[in-house]
Amino acid sequence: MSKYIFLLNLDATITRQEILPAISRKLGLYDKMRVLAESAAQEKIPYKQSFLQKVELFKEIPVGEVRRVIGEIPVNEKLAAFIKENRESCYIVTSNLDVWLEELIARLQMEGNLFSSKATVKDGYIQDVHYIADKGAVAGQMVSPFVAVGNGNNDAEMIETAEIGIGYGGVRRVAPAVLSCASHAIYEEGKLVDFLERLVG
Repeated sequence: MSKYIFLLNLDATITRQEILPAISRKLGLYDKMRVLAESAAQEKIPYKQSFLQKVELFKEIPVGEVRRVIGEIPVNEKLAAFIKENRESCYIVTSNLDVWLEELIARLQMEGNLFSSKATVKDGYIQDVHYIADKGAVAGQMVSPFVAVGNGNNDAEMIETAEIGIGYGGVRRVAPAVLSCASHAIYEEGKLVDFLERLVG
């Protein structure tokens, strides 16, 4: 077993697309999603507020339909294989909702190894979000040395507190907040997986 725990962001790290923009395209909500994403990127509104506004866009879409679309999102296959082979040491850390992610997490064989935001569902629709995952707080729970991999502003605290913090830019641009605190920046999936495999020892 690895001496490290691996904390991995989901969006544009494990997946080859950012999840909410991808499903907003499929469900005809992309223009509204883009406006919210641009505001968040420019830090006009706090991350949690931005996330809740994005969830509001999907409240009129059945949870099962969102779950199905997310379940079909392509993943980085080499990284997914690493996760499956090292399941006892790997955890997915995401602010996306548990009720949306069930099919995707099952594909990755990571049931039980997920830190995510949580929502209640009533009659097949999102009723309330009652917890938004704080990646810094998740990192703070780790007792073993850990490696963190991500790319977005909300990954920065997790990456900064890791023994090895990796900004991964294979799908999207790595946020400046991550680059300023990461110990490594890697831009190709194969190189990322090679590095992670060396850390498993």
